[in-house]
Amino acid sequence: MTKDKRRNKRKDKQRVKEPLAIEYNEEQEFNRRRNNSKPKKSNIWVTVGKGLIIVLLLAILGGVVYFVKGLMDTNDFLNKSYTPRASKSVENDKIDVQKDPISVLILGLDDNSERELGSARTDSMLLLTINPTEELVTMTSIPRDTYTQIESKEFVGKDKINSAFAYGGIDSTIDAVENLLNVPINYYATADFRAFNNIVDALGGVEIDVPFTLTEQNSKGEKVVELKEGKHVLNGEEALAFSRTRYIDNDIERGKRQQQVLEAIAQKAMDVGTIAKYKSILEALDGHIKTDMPSNKILSVAQSGLTKDYKFDSYAFSWVGFDYAPFGEPISMVALHQDSIDYISHRFRVSLGLDKKDKRDEPGYKYETDGVVSPETFPEDGMAVIN
Repeated sequence: MTKDKRRNKRKDKQRVKEPLAIEYNEEQEFNRRRNNSKPKKSNIWVTVGKGLIIVLLLAILGGVVYFVKGLMDTNDFLNKSYTPRASKSVENDKIDVQKDPISVLILGLDDNSERELGSARTDSMLLLTINPTEELVTMTSIPRDTYTQIESKEFVGKDKINSAFAYGGIDSTIDAVENLLNVPINYYATADFRAFNNIVDALGGVEIDVPFTLTEQNSKGEKVVELKEGKHVLNGEEALAFSRTRYIDNDIERGKRQQQVLEAIAQKAMDVGTIAKYKSILEALDGHIKTDMPSNKILSVAQSGLTKDYKFDSYAFSWVGFDYAPFGEPISMVALHQDSIDYISHRFRVSLGLDKKDKRDEPGYKYETDGVVSPETFPEDGMAVIN
């Protein structure tokens, strides 16, 4: 896709509303106390941590595939994982992933049939760009409760962005993210979090220094995982319980634990002996990952990752929580600050070569929000109660 085409892709959908400055008033305060609402803490570390788990799984997949690409079971795995979009862009066929920047939307799906959820839910949303020339990966986690426009055959209107997948699958999800951020998306990848357990077990466990005694339910809620303080080699269920527990401290520390587990998985995956376990690794990921990136491009991305020294730039949205009850019980949702949308969109478009750099790209620049909420992510009917 040419820069001009991508730059002008959504000119007809540019925002025409002015950003909304939300102020607390006596009526909102009364409603907040009446509903006993408590300010929501940011779970950005939790969401980014989950997203990074998926990135790690894809990196392991790419590395393993790169080393064993001639084997039949690897080809079968890639063929089963390949799930093209109905609205696939022909421009993707022209992309050289070793030279051209690309964008990838990565979704973590809570799609465990044993939990009888009824439909897949987007548990985390991570958008990243890979710029091989700059050797830079730019990424952000999109709050899954963001109130935004969704369009599908079954539903047209505003809802949480994570509901787009239930309404219209990957196409509606990509459309919602593109419209929210004004960033074109080339590829997608989805994974359910059972893959996390499986990959740790396939690697033979990971060594973790557990700083506290932990009692936590397993991923199915059927039995208790117990860990004592000290160094342990954790299996998949134990590593997941350690990284996800929320009763010991707070979300920030929870994010640090997830990073600790990720690093342990990465170190184990890079061991020379791990390549011998490629079949177990492929079996662990089999059926848990889907992507519209063709196998030859996966191999090219893997090769690029092995031969280049990529840096990572991570960005977090600034947002405010609110309760919204248009049809009964109040639902917790998120409104994004307009300047954080503009800033993150700009950084991603610069990475893709769609925007020119400005003062926001200068060394030492520090983004600070002005607190003005985007009207695209906040209801206008007066029924929302700020937390």
